[in-house]
Amino acid sequence: MAQVEALLFDNDGTLVDTHDLILNSFRHTVKQVLGKDLPEEQLLAKVGQPLSVQMWDLSPDPQVHDELCRVYREHNHRTHDESIKGFPGVAETLAQLKASGYKMGVVTSKMHKLAAHGLEVLGILDYFDVLIGADDCPLYKPDPTPIIFGAEQLGFAPDHCAYIGDSPFDMQAGNGAGCLTIAALWGMFSKSRLLAAHPDLLCSSFPELPEVLKDNQE
Repeated sequence: MAQVEALLFDNDGTLVDTHDLILNSFRHTVKQVLGKDLPEEQLLAKVGQPLSVQMWDLSPDPQVHDELCRVYREHNHRTHDESIKGFPGVAETLAQLKASGYKMGVVTSKMHKLAAHGLEVLGILDYFDVLIGADDCPLYKPDPTPIIFGAEQLGFAPDHCAYIGDSPFDMQAGNGAGCLTIAALWGMFSKSRLLAAHPDLLCSSFPELPEVLKDNQE
């Protein structure tokens, strides 16, 4: 593995704690559109992929699918700012990483504008030189293309980048791109599901990330 000079991050569950926002938006949507309740495990099973992809699991009917997306987005956007939270130590750790010389970007399955808004609400948007949203690339994780694109936009080959994410789709995409992959254990997916996607490294909390990166370079 080449020297890591740049860091690419997933957004939801990695930089921004959106667990309650996403779960409540799904619960509201399936209740209103489908008239039923579904278990949390089913609702969050594909978090990390674009919303449109996730909604096909709830209905194969195109009209119902589109209504699910519409209702979800309306509720999600309306409750977004008061529902999102920062994970402990994110801002301080990003400042430390930037001071250490890392270039940083975000590659997310969230739409660009909303992802940028959430990062701005939490006061961490300016740490990132690049943000690749679902509407910035025609393919999505676990395909590696968005991460390769993000690395290119930062000016680095993928093997000089680490990709940090909390979902198996993140690990699959990062591995496919040729990045060093770091599984964020503080996010929405279990350690066992992340291990099954073969990350290079594990990280238990955001403030541990500089040490994890340092240990890998030694």
